[in-house]
Amino acid sequence: MAKRDYYEVLGVAKGASADEIKKAYRKKAKELHPDRNKDNPQAESQFKEANEAYDVLKDADKKAAYDRFGHSAFDGGMGAGPRPGPGGAGQGDFASAFSDVFEDLFGDFMGGQRGRAGGGRSRATRGSDLRYNLKITLEEAHSGLTKQITVPASVQCGSCDGTGSEAGAEPTTCPTCSGMGKVRAQQGFFTVERTCPTCSGLGQIIKNPCKVCGGAGRVEKERALSVNIPAGVETGTRIRLSGEGEAGLRGGPQGDLYIFVDVADHTLFQRDGMDLFCRVPVSMVAAALGGEIEVPTIDGGRSRVRVPEGSQSGRQMRLRGKGMPALRGPGHGDMYIELQVETPVNLTSDQKDLLKQLDESLKKSNNPNASGFFDKVKTFWDSIKD
Repeated sequence: MAKRDYYEVLGVAKGASADEIKKAYRKKAKELHPDRNKDNPQAESQFKEANEAYDVLKDADKKAAYDRFGHSAFDGGMGAGPRPGPGGAGQGDFASAFSDVFEDLFGDFMGGQRGRAGGGRSRATRGSDLRYNLKITLEEAHSGLTKQITVPASVQCGSCDGTGSEAGAEPTTCPTCSGMGKVRAQQGFFTVERTCPTCSGLGQIIKNPCKVCGGAGRVEKERALSVNIPAGVETGTRIRLSGEGEAGLRGGPQGDLYIFVDVADHTLFQRDGMDLFCRVPVSMVAAALGGEIEVPTIDGGRSRVRVPEGSQSGRQMRLRGKGMPALRGPGHGDMYIELQVETPVNLTSDQKDLLKQLDESLKKSNNPNASGFFDKVKTFWDSIKD
C-alpha cells in the first residue's frame, strides 16, 4: 500500500511553517493516541503514521529532501536524509517528538515550559510576590489615607549588583544540562524531563559566588513603603504595587506586593456596601411625642433628625449622601438611622403610679398593633374551642 503524503497526513499545506506543522502534529497526536481510541483498531497505525510524518517535516534537512524527492528520499539512494526505522521514526526520535505533546498536555505539572529560543534558560528568575495585611478604621476607609508600612523582603545584593558572582564575574553555562535547566531520561515510551540537579534549573552555575549573598544575588532587608489607600475601600480590597515584591534571583525582575485591606468594625456604624446604619436609642416619651435628635456622621459631623410622633422600634430614617464614597468613582451611599425605643427602668413609685394612670387612660386606638394582635389571638383560641 502506497504511503500517504506527509502533509496530507498532518492536514497542512505544503508551504506550512514549522509552527503550523508542530501545532497540526500535536492535534493529531492527541486525537489518535491509542489510549484514547481503544475502540478504534486503526488508531495505532494512524498514530504511527502521524509520528513518522512529523519526524520528517519537523527537521529542516529531511523536509527539504522530502519536498524534492518525496518518499523516495528515504528509501535509500536519492536523498541525504536518514531512513526512519520500522513503523516510522526510530524509537529515540519518536519519544523525543512525542515528548512535545506530553509536555503540551502536562507541562504545568511537570516543571513548566521549555527554555526559550536559543535553547537555554535565563539565569535570572523573577522574585516572589508578597502579601501584606493592612488593617484600617472605618473613618480611614471613608476618607482615604497614605499609610507607611514596613515590609520584610529580599532586595538586590549591592555587593554583586544582583549577579551572584564575586567581582562581577559572569556565570557559566551548566555542563550537565548545557544551559537548558533540565535533563532528559528515557523511560520506555516516554522521555521524562527533570530539573537539572547541578544548577537547580537555572541553566548556569557560579564558580565564584558573592560572599555577601552566597550567589543568590539578593539579601534579606526590611523596606519602608508609602501606600496610598483610596477612599471607599472595603474588607478584601486588594491593592497591587508592581515591582515591590521580592528581588529576583541573580538579577531577575522583582515580584509584586499585594496589600489586602481589612476594615475594622466600628462602635457606632455598621456598613453594607456604600450604605451605613446607625442604631439610635430614643426614650419612650420621645418616640411617642416625636421631636428632634442629633446623630453623628462618619465624617465627624452631626446631623439633626426629626423623629415622627408615635415612632416604633426598628423605624428607619435616611440621610442621603452620608454613607461611604464609591471606590474609584463618583457618589456616596446613604446613612440610615434605626430607632430603638427604650423602655424606662429603675422607676420610682410615683413614676409607676403615673404610668398606671396613663395606661388606664389609653384606648385601643392608642396601641393599634397590640390591640390588633390580641384580637387575632382571641379569634385563634375561639376557633380551637369550636
